Amino acid sequence: MSKHRTTTARPRRTRREKTADKARRRFVDYPRRGRRGVRRWLPSWRQVLAVVAVLVGGVAGLFACVYAAVDIPDENAAARQEANTYYWSDGSQMVSLGEVNRNIVKLSDVPESARNAVIAAENASFYSDAGVSFKGILRAFASTAQGEETQGGSTITQQYVKNTYLSQEQTVSRKVKEFVISLKVDRTKSKDDILQGYLNTSWFGRGAYGIEAAAQAYYGIPAKKLDPSRSAVLASLLKGAELYDPSVSEGNHRRAVDRWKWILDRQVAVGLLPQKERDTYREYPEPRKQSLSTSLGGQTGYLVDVANKNIKQRAMLTDQDLAHGGYKIYTTFDKNRVRQLTQAVQGVLDRNIDEGKRPEDAGVQVGAASVRPSDGAVLALYGGPDATKHFANNADTAGVPAGSAFKPFVLAAALRHGARPEAGDDERREVTPGSFYGKDGKLRPAADDSSEDAADEGAPAGSPEGPDDAHPTLGQALATGGNATYGRLGRDVGLENVRDTAVGAGLLKDSMAKLEQTFPIGTSTPSAIRMAGAYGTFANRGLQNDPYSVTKLLKDGTPVGGFDSRAKARRALPKDVADDVFDTLREVGAKSVEDMDPAAAAKAGAFAAGRTGDQDRLRSAWFVGSTKELSTAVTMFRTKPTEPQLLPMSDVGGEDSRRGNVFPARIWGDYTGAARS
Repeated sequence: MSKHRTTTARPRRTRREKTADKARRRFVDYPRRGRRGVRRWLPSWRQVLAVVAVLVGGVAGLFACVYAAVDIPDENAAARQEANTYYWSDGSQMVSLGEVNRNIVKLSDVPESARNAVIAAENASFYSDAGVSFKGILRAFASTAQGEETQGGSTITQQYVKNTYLSQEQTVSRKVKEFVISLKVDRTKSKDDILQGYLNTSWFGRGAYGIEAAAQAYYGIPAKKLDPSRSAVLASLLKGAELYDPSVSEGNHRRAVDRWKWILDRQVAVGLLPQKERDTYREYPEPRKQSLSTSLGGQTGYLVDVANKNIKQRAMLTDQDLAHGGYKIYTTFDKNRVRQLTQAVQGVLDRNIDEGKRPEDAGVQVGAASVRPSDGAVLALYGGPDATKHFANNADTAGVPAGSAFKPFVLAAALRHGARPEAGDDERREVTPGSFYGKDGKLRPAADDSSEDAADEGAPAGSPEGPDDAHPTLGQALATGGNATYGRLGRDVGLENVRDTAVGAGLLKDSMAKLEQTFPIGTSTPSAIRMAGAYGTFANRGLQNDPYSVTKLLKDGTPVGGFDSRAKARRALPKDVADDVFDTLREVGAKSVEDMDPAAAAKAGAFAAGRTGDQDRLRSAWFVGSTKELSTAVTMFRTKPTEPQLLPMSDVGGEDSRRGNVFPARIWGDYTGAARS
């Protein structure tokens, strides 16, 4: 019996089933098998999701790597660099100097109106966002892909990061770094710190970095005095100062006004400004005309030069220290007095000096300075026509002989120390302004002294010898020149005593000439500042104050040592000696009125003055006049770049100029009269 095995036939698979089976065995079924035509190239929804997932994961992974790799870098040196800002005595800004015109201020010194204007204009969601704008980064990629310039639209945080940590180049790589660093900065810094940094690093045009410099450049006020209207003007500049500075063109002005209105309205829309207050600002607050705030032209360069010398002397800073910037320098300089002194000098020169008419007028220079006797504050100076063209500071130069203007120090030494009546005689006789040298060459007491005193000097009792034109008193000789008289007096008093008296009154020892026969008649070369200060010692009853020009020095808001207190006045002369010299100089000043503009001299009131005279053969002319409130020295001389020595003053200004001696007196009179009016 045979056995039969029953079997079931396996169904045959179709081609499509075989193809599908092969496709399942492929890792990625693309192009898709089993599809024809276009359908073969269309991915399935699973494939689309897979691709999206891979891309998202890849981008996330890449971002994680970039986020981990990019650290917050150190701040750019330029972001920390500030200008040195100098202020007038009234606290207004005189000039801001440095490679970067920036003065960093705390956020508390920026009014809320200014903060709100910037936030409304630049980033209304600043206090709630994560520090970045996804729209901005996507726009950057899209613009670059289309071959266009990378677009802006960054948050305040991103702009702060760009200003502080990165370069200003517009590239995708920099934009990515900006994005990542902004996220990290937003996590590590407070919003107020970020806003403060942004306000201090942003560009506002007119050479101004930061809102403090901008407020000064556009309105001449510190940032803390900005109101909502002016704040909106400054906020508009952040969009592009070259397009929104209203002083540039009519188009700029139109755009600036429109954006100013928009920013005010925008603040209302985002809840940062009440509508009622907005309605009060209907008139555009015109900024002042653009000026070269960092210019050292005119007298500014000379003022800065004197202030810097005072800083280096008192605070022991170096030029390199000052070059680092960030100092706020408050000076003693009086804006109005500087203007009046400049006008007085230029007025006299314009009226009397004519190089085209007289070749002898070529190279005429003037230096002048005003010092307050009570404390030594330098209130004004004239250093030359323009600090950017004439670099030497004529008010602070030590190369111009003082001539007869030096003789009051000889008189003060004589009144204090007395004089030797004979060569080699150690005994000293008392000297007064009325003393005079008799016909025998001996120093005699005043004519109204007793006949007994006169007899002691060798004159017959009862008929004392009196002074005359050939033998004037010491006081009279100050007015007439008296070189012979004061040359002899200096030797009788002792040249060392004369020198020490002059230095004690305030002249620098380095400016003293050699102790030779001509020393008493003014061969020393003090500066105008020092001469004004030393004459101020006579006006201040013998109390001497060193001239100073800086009252306060701040660095990062902190006072720098050396300026918190000044040295007290020093007793340089006895009161009676200083008073006698001052009273004698008042008589000299009265005799000088004829050389000045009578109207200006009348306004000057009572004053004491010393000056060079016709007997001086030195190549300079001086006039130093003092009141109790103000001591001013004016000097005139001639120079030539190719000549190391001063040029003659003989024919300067014509025949009636008396070797140029009338001009310093006229400058002093015009200036003092204007200052008192």
